[in-house]
Amino acid sequence: MPPLSTPDILAFRGVRAIDPSCQLDQVVDVVVTRGRIEKIGAGAAADLRDGVGTRVVDAQGQWLLPGLVEIHAHLREPGFEYKEDIASGLAAAAAGGFAHVCAMPNTKPVNDTRAITEFMLARAASVAGPSLHPISAITVGLEGKDLVEMADQKDAGAVGVSDDGKCVMSSAVMRHALEYAANFGLVVIQHAEDHTLTNGALMNEGANSTRLGLKGWPRSAEEIILARDIILVETTRAPYHMAHVSTRGSLRLLRDAKARGLPVTAEVTPHHLLLDDSLLESYDTVYKVNPPLREPQDLAALREALADGTIDCIATDHAPHAKLEKNCELAEAASGVIGLQTCLPLMLGLVNDGALPLARMIDALTAAPARVIGIEPPSIRVGASAELCLVDPERQFVFEESMILSKSNNSPYIGRQMRGAVLLTMARGRIVHDALP
Repeated sequence: MPPLSTPDILAFRGVRAIDPSCQLDQVVDVVVTRGRIEKIGAGAAADLRDGVGTRVVDAQGQWLLPGLVEIHAHLREPGFEYKEDIASGLAAAAAGGFAHVCAMPNTKPVNDTRAITEFMLARAASVAGPSLHPISAITVGLEGKDLVEMADQKDAGAVGVSDDGKCVMSSAVMRHALEYAANFGLVVIQHAEDHTLTNGALMNEGANSTRLGLKGWPRSAEEIILARDIILVETTRAPYHMAHVSTRGSLRLLRDAKARGLPVTAEVTPHHLLLDDSLLESYDTVYKVNPPLREPQDLAALREALADGTIDCIATDHAPHAKLEKNCELAEAASGVIGLQTCLPLMLGLVNDGALPLARMIDALTAAPARVIGIEPPSIRVGASAELCLVDPERQFVFEESMILSKSNNSPYIGRQMRGAVLLTMARGRIVHDALP
């Protein structure tokens, strides 16, 4: 993406600034000078006017949030640039309000060496978008056997380790991974799936899979791995993060682990909060995801757990695929949906419905994921680097395919009416997305 012009002085006048980490929720002026927040307060921009080096945004009725942090996205580069590359993925992220994006390691070659981590960071630096944070593989080649050189990966810039869509099935390997990663301040991110229980499964195991004659994916496949891993965390006391939690049983395990003070965190995706397995009645492959869409009772439990903090973060699991990889039989179709541009309006829908407090939603998209990966969270406070997301919470729009900045269009929300539009995004003090009139 070409770099956007950032004025020396950028002021948001009359904006509702909301940052739960600072207990901030006020209508104020916010003045950014040379990439840092200089002033916050009523009338702070009263004397400023548009001119050379100065831009004043009349932001009445708009919200200013900390820049969002995406902890789980697939940017596909190197190796699968026909689906997505770092430039297109970061452009989509910027349009969604994200100032930071974690890139998962299932690239080709796999990100299991310092060279790949450094390559990804160099590519991100060349496109002037949101900050990229590579996630290293846990094991060489994602094969679940030999641990990667985590010290090297940390030194190169990795913020966590994960074998992504491949669960670390060996208890011995997982224990060693937890011990090793903890030595270098890296969080272990687990895709909890007992592959021996899910081989050939196409959707959630339940009444709908039985009726449709499709092999079911049992909840226990997720819960067995999570239960084992919690025991290993209790032994090692190493930080552990569960990717895309999807079942009621997993929530019981997470609540118990947190009550016992274990360093366990979890994320949930918008599609697991909003979509259920009845949608597979259409056999539409856009609804094939991993883990699968569950039942309405799971959705209700996930929403409650996100609201009360049992689930720490919201993550999109942005998974772009080419049309041919989705326009095929369900059994052959790739799993996953894109989600960077739709995440915020979808989550605002939960807020508007009363299912999720606004402050909890903002925390789950900003400070909470930043804490998991150990980066400085974006914040609206004097002296902070300007990493901001300007939102019109009332603007309604239809999400059209022509709006998608990803190279792929595998979204279940195309044609859907949405409310809440990202108008401007800043990362590292620079404007990376600008949709202001």
